[in-house]
Amino acid sequence: MNRNVLSRRVLAGVALAALALTGCGSSDNDGDTPAAGDSAGSEFASLSGELKASGASFPDAYYQEVITSLQDVAPDLTVNYNATGSGTGKKQFGQGLVDFAGSDSLVKESDGVAADSFLYVPTVAAPITVSYNLQGVDKLQLSPETLAKIFQTDIKTWNDPAIAADNPGVTLPGTAIVVAHRSDGSGTTNNFTKYLDSAANGTWKLGSGDTVAWPASTQGGEKNSGVAQIVKQSNGAIGYVDLSDAKATQLKFAAIKNKDGQFVEPSLEGTTAGLEGAEIKEDLSYNPLNAAGAAAYPITAPTYLLVKTKYDDPKKAELVKGFVKYVLTDGQELAKDVDFAPLPASLKDKALAQLDKIQG
Repeated sequence: MNRNVLSRRVLAGVALAALALTGCGSSDNDGDTPAAGDSAGSEFASLSGELKASGASFPDAYYQEVITSLQDVAPDLTVNYNATGSGTGKKQFGQGLVDFAGSDSLVKESDGVAADSFLYVPTVAAPITVSYNLQGVDKLQLSPETLAKIFQTDIKTWNDPAIAADNPGVTLPGTAIVVAHRSDGSGTTNNFTKYLDSAANGTWKLGSGDTVAWPASTQGGEKNSGVAQIVKQSNGAIGYVDLSDAKATQLKFAAIKNKDGQFVEPSLEGTTAGLEGAEIKEDLSYNPLNAAGAAAYPITAPTYLLVKTKYDDPKKAELVKGFVKYVLTDGQELAKDVDFAPLPASLKDKALAQLDKIQG
């Protein structure tokens, strides 16, 4: 658990214990003392049952934190979120194997999810870091064109002139580059390759999607954590990893040249700046990649929950609505503690309005 969250919960527990002791010490028991569930979380206290979900590993740290927090106010609700990757999550959702799914990419016909059977609910956003492991190099800058050449293996060593041009004054070794990428269907891959496709001025040749045909010399890892481990274990390695996993693995990450020509390191502030420049579509999908703004981090990725427009079981619809509402209200306060940016107020309000469309 994140140390900030843990500390907050310990303090909250101390406060509750103090209140309990105060109550025990009082001889006046007139029955008017509010019950434990009558606080701000009381609207969730009646939720009882089980929800199954799978999907994106990119927001997994956030969803697990929310699920843990929700247990405090809804102890009779069990939510199991399995970080299988966006591709698997969408397929399992379409097959009716899960109650909702997480995805960083939009639904395609090949995902097996019937059109008009689901809603996008934006939850948080975060930067996709370009993490690297290069002995003796603690600061690195990369333009989108250079990044594209690295990941499609046109550039093979770290002292290549294109990398040197992005990093004046930096001594770069002739170490061979090890490219790490996702081996599973992934919204992180989708967003990263979509960024290269749009920002690299025609340099990127591999297309975009949950999977792409990576060169045979590259290495694949499952989930963001798998890519992070490849980078961690290999001198000369580079890969794309969400900020939470990159920090947890203690990786270094590059500053990326944005649309305004500024090299910006991945951060929540840069993510928020990217969100402000994104156009929100009617279905609440949006694209903050390569957004304008001097402070915007250019590889900022959205993430969504996919929920059904109609559940056969009204009880299941109630539980899904309750969980998603918690994600969008109390849960937003946890986002920054696990390296995610909460939604802007206007987008959060639109996401909450999606819940009114769920029938059951």
